[in-house]
Amino acid sequence: MKRLIPILVLLISMSCYGQRDGKMNERIKAQKVAFITDKLNLTPEEASKFWPIYNASEERIESVRNKEMRAIKSKVRQNPDLSEKEADILLQDLIAAEDKMYRAKLDLINNLKGVIPSKKIIHLKRVEDEFNRILLQRLKEMRQKRGNRN
Repeated sequence: MKRLIPILVLLISMSCYGQRDGKMNERIKAQKVAFITDKLNLTPEEASKFWPIYNASEERIESVRNKEMRAIKSKVRQNPDLSEKEADILLQDLIAAEDKMYRAKLDLINNLKGVIPSKKIIHLKRVEDEFNRILLQRLKEMRQKRGNRN
C-alpha cells in the first residue's frame, strides 16, 4: 500500500495541462513502468531482464497498430463502398496484422518464462488492464474538468 500511494500521485499528476503529446506519453510510460514493477513486485534483477523484453514486445505491437491497422482503417474510411475483391484484400491484411500482434504477445510470454515466475506472467495482464482502467479514468476526469471550465 505504501508504494501504491506514490504511483497514484503520479497518475493524478497527469492532470497537468499544457503538456505536449510526447512529454505526456513519456510520463505515461514512466508511470506504467512504476505501476507494473510495483504490482508485480519485480525484484531489481527481474526488472532489469523484464523491461527490455516487455518494451520490445510493446514496440512490435504498437508498430503493427500504428502502421498496418491504421492503414487498413484509413482505406475503409476513404472508400466505404469497397468491392468484394477489395474487401477480401483488406480482410486478409487485417488478419495478418492481428496475427502479428498475437504472435508478439505469445513471444512476450515465452520470453518472460525464464525471467519471472509464471504466476507473475499471468498477473501481468490483470495489472496492465488495471493501469489502463486508471489511466482512462484520469483522462475522463481531465476532460470533464476542461468541459466545466468552458
